[in-house]
Amino acid sequence: CFGFVTSFERRVVTPAPPNSQGFLIFHSFGGGTGSGFTSLLMERISVDYGKKSKLQYAIYPAPQVSTSVVEPYNSVLTTHTTLEHSDCAFMADNEAIYDICRRNLDIERPTYTNLNRLISQIVSSITASLRFDGALNVDLTEFQTNLVPFPRVHFPLVTYAPIVSAEKAYHEQLSVSEITNACFEPANQMVKCDPRHGKYMACCMLYRGDVVPKDVNSAIATIKTKRTIQFVDWCPTGFKVGINYQPPTVVPGGDLAKVQRAVCMLSNTTAISEAWGRLDHKFDLMYAKGAFVHWYVLWETPFPLWSFFT
Repeated sequence: CFGFVTSFERRVVTPAPPNSQGFLIFHSFGGGTGSGFTSLLMERISVDYGKKSKLQYAIYPAPQVSTSVVEPYNSVLTTHTTLEHSDCAFMADNEAIYDICRRNLDIERPTYTNLNRLISQIVSSITASLRFDGALNVDLTEFQTNLVPFPRVHFPLVTYAPIVSAEKAYHEQLSVSEITNACFEPANQMVKCDPRHGKYMACCMLYRGDVVPKDVNSAIATIKTKRTIQFVDWCPTGFKVGINYQPPTVVPGGDLAKVQRAVCMLSNTTAISEAWGRLDHKFDLMYAKGAFVHWYVLWETPFPLWSFFT
């Protein structure tokens, strides 16, 4: 939407077209640049372009797979900024995507290319309504309107189906009902947590390809009858639906099969607290010993690390 060139002495800004809807921000929570620079950037965007939507695609720290020792510090600190300056944050963790690649795509040792191609399907599904026609299109502002019941509770869980290898595609052309049910299975989630241990506050189902509203309504009606899928009592309806006629596109010769239809589910569920709880536990273990804190603050200062969270 905008082009930024930042230096110590000047900043050149290329304004967006009048009909631009907002910003899509791609970053990681655990890295220094992904957390620190993104936090600064989002603060500046909020000041200069406060009315524009700000949507994040964030790589969340995995339970077992870590790329940095100070990942818990970076993640907790950037989350503080995210709470205030992001409208909606779609999260994925590398471990969940690794497992999906191994289980669904039969890739023994997934590379970042494999992971990125899977994540790209999610991004493509979320933005499809901005680029193609459909029966029920969803723009950027509708995500926050329908998924965010309270301003600071804006971390939807992402699920995608079907994730099928090219070898299995000819035998597994799944129906609308089947791919809808698959979205409520923990194995297809992009973050390691169990939605059966929480309650749904809102769901956004983004369908692509050969899908008609009648089949979608039938599939959702079936979902609502299942006891394992619980919604909060103050939001009984809970579903926002988008249908786009453009089928999913895949990289030629890639891992993912080209399918007739697919769905990306964005769900705001209390089960995401499992992921936050793991992160907080790791943070507390390190901070209790003062490990690596000197990289962030000076111990001589009268302000402890927690003062930056208030």
